[in-house]
Amino acid sequence: MKIYAIFTKEIRSYFVSPTFYVVLTTFLVLSNYFFYTDLVFYHWMNIKGNSNPIEALFSFYFNDLRFILMLFVPLITMRLLAEEKKLGTFELIATYPVRDGEILAGKYLSCLAVFILMIAATFLNFLLLFFWWGFFGLQALLAGYLGIFLLGCSLISCGIFISSLTENQAVAAMGTLGIFVLFWFLTWNEMMASEAVLKVMVRFSLFDRIEYFFKGVIESKDVAFFTLFIFFFLMMTVLSLKARSIWVSKK
Repeated sequence: MKIYAIFTKEIRSYFVSPTFYVVLTTFLVLSNYFFYTDLVFYHWMNIKGNSNPIEALFSFYFNDLRFILMLFVPLITMRLLAEEKKLGTFELIATYPVRDGEILAGKYLSCLAVFILMIAATFLNFLLLFFWWGFFGLQALLAGYLGIFLLGCSLISCGIFISSLTENQAVAAMGTLGIFVLFWFLTWNEMMASEAVLKVMVRFSLFDRIEYFFKGVIESKDVAFFTLFIFFFLMMTVLSLKARSIWVSKK
């Protein structure tokens, strides 16, 4: 019940915030734009007979969508804990008979619900496409959305951890974006390290691992990696909240 109370509180705060509607509208405009351009590109490639929807439509769109998520997830996670600290309400919550893990669970699930809503809206494009052209590549499409879901869960866990470290929402957003960019370019510069080091680094790259999902391939090791990534940052957030609670109790 405590988690549900925090969850509903956070959901209400999202839907009464004008900023959220600006973020949601901009996200949908960009995602629809990329879908349209990728669809035109697929149509052009398919005329020449050397393309298929999984490689030239699904994969291209999901790659564009992951880039949009990298930009927009910090905007929906930046306020989760930073705002509480800035307004001084975190200290008030800390005095309630509620555990840090329950606070985190309620906030994380609320952000995840908003993220699912945003991603579900992009699925309408494919429903319209299937209505005109018929269903095709459904398994690859679902694999792609599973990859996007796991990526979103990972980015949210990272974003809420950064938000727990500061009282400034702008700092939380920029810090989260900086980490995302680091994971994005982690293995792009082949001159930064030896081949052996790059092979190790690629194992920690979120964006290299997710490409297999976009091709319709689901491997248990990739699912396990994302699960561990999410668990790691959630545990780091719990430790951050505990440190804050101890500091408040000693004041």
